[in-house]
Amino acid sequence: MSESTNKNITKSFVDWFRSAAPYIHAHRGSTFIISIGGEAVQAPHFSNLIHDIALLNSLGIRIVLVYGIRPQIERRLKKRESRYVNGTRITDEIALCCVKAACGEVHTEIESLLSMGLSNSPSSYETIGTASGNFITARPVGVRDGVDYCYTGEIRRVDATAIRRRLDEDNIVLIPPIGYSPTGESFNLLTEEVASAVAIALGAAKWLYLIENEGIFDSTGQLVRQLTLLEALENAHYKRQISKSVLQACQNGVQRVQLVSRQTEGALLLELFTRDGIGTLISTNPFEHIRKATINDVGGVLALIQPLEEAGILVRRSREKLEMEIEHFTVQERDGMIIAGAALYPFVQEKMAELACLAVHSDYHGADRGGALLAFLEREAHQTGITQIFVLTTRTAHWFQERGFVAADLDSLPVKRRTLYNYQRNSKVFVKHLSTEP
Repeated sequence: MSESTNKNITKSFVDWFRSAAPYIHAHRGSTFIISIGGEAVQAPHFSNLIHDIALLNSLGIRIVLVYGIRPQIERRLKKRESRYVNGTRITDEIALCCVKAACGEVHTEIESLLSMGLSNSPSSYETIGTASGNFITARPVGVRDGVDYCYTGEIRRVDATAIRRRLDEDNIVLIPPIGYSPTGESFNLLTEEVASAVAIALGAAKWLYLIENEGIFDSTGQLVRQLTLLEALENAHYKRQISKSVLQACQNGVQRVQLVSRQTEGALLLELFTRDGIGTLISTNPFEHIRKATINDVGGVLALIQPLEEAGILVRRSREKLEMEIEHFTVQERDGMIIAGAALYPFVQEKMAELACLAVHSDYHGADRGGALLAFLEREAHQTGITQIFVLTTRTAHWFQERGFVAADLDSLPVKRRTLYNYQRNSKVFVKHLSTEP
């Protein structure tokens, strides 16, 4: 292997570890619900998925694994037709026996894989503990619209205290889609309803829902990376693709539900330890938002504008200068990272403001975040009585012209700003008149 290849591999690993390390730290001690369907259990690479779950546990993440068994039940019922009404199985006595047998099969398979621990690693000597129990109290669905659902049930209560006790002992808690009544009966439950109820009861930080497709898609067929709960509820196209259990979890304190394809190798690791993940995030609060900068953002803003300063697109700013002017900056934050920013310097007497230092991180070009940031600043300026925004630029004239800025003379600037004009840079002046509409 050549020296240049070794250097590339080293840099790739270092870059990856630096980007992943903050997430490793942030996730430690958090409680995650992971739900998988019975299809995942039958997949060729299921052992890799369980190994990744064991790895998450070794990193200090508290894991509750809720597993499904539908295909395993169907296999046992292949000689008789399964009955469904509105997507819900009618569980008679024979079907219930198959449910119990399927649970035992899948439970044993998961435990046997977890018993391998983190093989072929420095932690191979450590064992991965598992725990299960009668954590779910259920009741029968009963007779609805004249249909008797027999032993199909609905969740009545989750014993969160007992689950937390097992998690405190560093166990991975395994929960099947079965609930029990105080009279000793067993009921077949929907896996996603169990996962949702457990996530709500535990106040889980995340529910990682491994699904068959990639996530939620917009009307053009593009994968939607993130949605707020409000967006999911108000957009009929999105709402049709999201189960009621997911929406219920978000409405009851689970801040993030992440829909991830179980078909993707390493899906959990990619979703949890990369900033953008690979699936669809549904969150109660915006994953990405625009806000006023604070002194704590100085380092992030410096990292954002440094490449543009080095390219000569922006004028260099020292850390001291940025600290003194940080109150003029607005930033766009994505999961703790500053991905865009700009400054607005008002000239109150002339009712003008200078837009400066507009920058978008190179990894997030293409979604017009700069345009969104500009629109935010225009609204802010208008609310303070500003009627015109101007910008001095050497290389991005067309971008501003496409957004309503027009070329202007130096004399159109406030006197105080004209005295600071750098004739060596020879920047062009563009001005935008703000709408009089509020």
